[in-house]
Amino acid sequence: MHCEPSPTAGDLEEALSVFVQHRARLFGIAYRVLGSAAEAEDVVQEVWLRWQKTDRSVVNSPVAFLSSTATRLAINIAQSARVRRETYIGPWLPEPVDTSSDPEVGAQRAEALELALLLVLERLSPTERAAYVLREAFDYGYPEIAEILQLSLVNVRKIVSRARKHLSEEQRESVDTSEHRRLLSVFVSAAQTGDVASLEALLTPDTVSLSDGNGVRGCARIPVLGRARVAKMVTYPRLWQDAEPRFVDANGRAGVMVYRDDRPVAFMTMAASKEGIHQLMWVFSPGKIAAFLDSRSRLAAGLRAARATS
Repeated sequence: MHCEPSPTAGDLEEALSVFVQHRARLFGIAYRVLGSAAEAEDVVQEVWLRWQKTDRSVVNSPVAFLSSTATRLAINIAQSARVRRETYIGPWLPEPVDTSSDPEVGAQRAEALELALLLVLERLSPTERAAYVLREAFDYGYPEIAEILQLSLVNVRKIVSRARKHLSEEQRESVDTSEHRRLLSVFVSAAQTGDVASLEALLTPDTVSLSDGNGVRGCARIPVLGRARVAKMVTYPRLWQDAEPRFVDANGRAGVMVYRDDRPVAFMTMAASKEGIHQLMWVFSPGKIAAFLDSRSRLAAGLRAARATS
């Protein structure tokens, strides 16, 4: 009877070294496809387990193997997540991540990282989303994407082209990061002081405010539309009573974490073009707020977990 030799400590150390080298890319792909840091982390850990069990001597390109595995796992999770979100109460928003001290999520290029764009990506099928992310955020060639997704080259080109067209119709050209932060700062100041006139001057006529709370009490369960309605909503006194807004770096842009009694109760960021602020995104879900705060230490924890299973 033929038995496969057990991997030596040296083999596993080398496997870990290769995995750690590409971990940032794996997380970046999975997060952009899923819109959830927690689910992306699950994908990364599963990739590591599969990498350990693989006969690595026959793998020509470790990064291709790891990227393919991460992408396919993310697509599978995204397909089941769609079903779960049918029972979600109110608007669903991607889970924000702290990019100030978490370099892995911004690995490669910043494309498809802003919360507003991740939200639009949700309207694509998981396979379309993956193809777009691999091409635009990680600069994979079409033949590589075709191999990863197990589709024809012609089909992949059509999918990416269709995704780009859809996103260009949905997206407005964003202001730069410094202007985004300035607008957010002015917005928060006006909201806190109840300055409706200043708020309306910042907002576009078709502004929409989305609140993700999944049933949290007091959280709007439908989008709030229009400049006047949004301005009235965000000056609601109870929202800012005894509140301390702290600026954070979320998904490569400025965001605000609202604290009350030193406890985080809400996260907010926005999308703006040269015409003004056209989208507000509020996260009241305790789980997503906790995940954002935890994302600061995710990289170290992930590496520890990888070593623990080697």
